[in-house]
Amino acid sequence: MSVKIPASVEREFFRRLNSVVEPAVRFGVASPRFAPAGLIVLETIGFKSGLERRTPLVAVRFGDHVIAGTVRGERSFWVKNLRKRSRVRFWRGGKERQARAFVMAPGKHYRRPERLSGLMGRVTDSLTALTDEGWAFVVLSPLELKKAA
Repeated sequence: MSVKIPASVEREFFRRLNSVVEPAVRFGVASPRFAPAGLIVLETIGFKSGLERRTPLVAVRFGDHVIAGTVRGERSFWVKNLRKRSRVRFWRGGKERQARAFVMAPGKHYRRPERLSGLMGRVTDSLTALTDEGWAFVVLSPLELKKAA
């Protein structure tokens, strides 16, 4: 027997959990610094409000790229936010980083960006099967910051 949890209760649960976890993760606690997996904080811009939203996520590091996902799929606001704006900030290992997000979500046509070749391309190709089951994933690719002359 499966229990249906109202969306408002689910949303409030994650809001309260994130308010405790987010500051610690941004500081560097449980980040994938030395180990390949851990927690990051993803900062998106709200698709309706236009306000900054920070969300702690479980993530895996693949070289310079980071992959995070959720079984909540489209119910996760960070997924909706990334569909509107792919340039984001995130914190890993206590450091702020700039990235371009590639979203794989239920109902979204999948076309892998050229920058995701080799191993990352094969990893993203394999994750697309899970989007049919309701999962959503994001691949964060680092942006090169221009240095002042």
